[in-house]
Amino acid sequence: MFYCDEAPDPFVLCTEQWKSSVADVGVTFPSSSTSMSVSVIIKWGGQEYSISTLSEEDTVLDLKQSIKSLTGVLPERQKLLGLKVKGKPADDEVKLGDLKLKPNTKIMMMGTREENVLAPPPENDDVVNDFDIEEEVTEVENREENLAKIARRVKDYKVDELNPPRPGKRLLVLDIDYTLFDHKSCAETGQELMRPYLHEFLTSAYEDYDIVIWSATSMKWIDAKMKELGVTDNPNYKITFMLDSAAMITVHTPKRGVVEVKPLGVIWGKYSEFYDRKNTVMFDDIGRNFLMNPQNGLKIRPFMKAHLNREKDKELYKLSLYLKEIAKLEDFLGLNHKHWERFLSKRQNQ
Repeated sequence: MFYCDEAPDPFVLCTEQWKSSVADVGVTFPSSSTSMSVSVIIKWGGQEYSISTLSEEDTVLDLKQSIKSLTGVLPERQKLLGLKVKGKPADDEVKLGDLKLKPNTKIMMMGTREENVLAPPPENDDVVNDFDIEEEVTEVENREENLAKIARRVKDYKVDELNPPRPGKRLLVLDIDYTLFDHKSCAETGQELMRPYLHEFLTSAYEDYDIVIWSATSMKWIDAKMKELGVTDNPNYKITFMLDSAAMITVHTPKRGVVEVKPLGVIWGKYSEFYDRKNTVMFDDIGRNFLMNPQNGLKIRPFMKAHLNREKDKELYKLSLYLKEIAKLEDFLGLNHKHWERFLSKRQNQ
């Protein structure tokens, strides 16, 4: 088999109007805030697709993500006819409430579904286009509309547990693409793209951490990747659960516009008795995925060009030592994961 992984899918929305209370996720919102639901009908390919799970606070990009979940047409391939603001085509960051859509408005879509989902991703890769979250984080972390989206995910997103959480364990959340394997290069098997020390890393981490996989793609491909890498049924460690793109949210940043992120508040809201800010660390090669939880994010060096770097990449080996050291701490709030190598060096020299 000639193996070549897909590009990361945009996340998929499947939510209803937010009605969660403060207790649902352990955060507070002004009680006066309300948001009306939006219902539209998408006409495409001779069929109609009803969408009624969005609110006025969601954006055009959120709508496109919902359409993608129903049709398989990626947002960048969608052209929504007649969707305008002040006579101009609506940009992705425009809120649906600004469109003044009547209930069950019919929208014609033009677009072509991806015929080969295993084709190599475009050269314009997310790793290249990532940005330093420090310049944006204060603008988005505590915004009411972003916290509301997290609350909706807590309420509506269904987690399929593979193994039950273990009381007293910390939480390690891992990205897949460029974190655990080189998803862009081609090879005969996924094993050839696997990051060095992967299984040793997961075996060591499992002693102190429950392990969650979170990827910005569909669960179908997450399952396929984990099986290909031999992670799903490894006898030396267990995965607690896996999250796909539907658990992500979009946030608007002042300088970069609308971006997709992985809010750990979704996990903390669903598993508040086990995990919180004090015991969670998340590895991802895309820094902006930490925008809603910067204190808990560690930006891992991306693993790329596996055929050239397989023999010299020791990132997971070193990070396994770091995880072992910080597991000794009462909580992680005092850590700056940006300087994890400096922390590890000091600990090892004590």
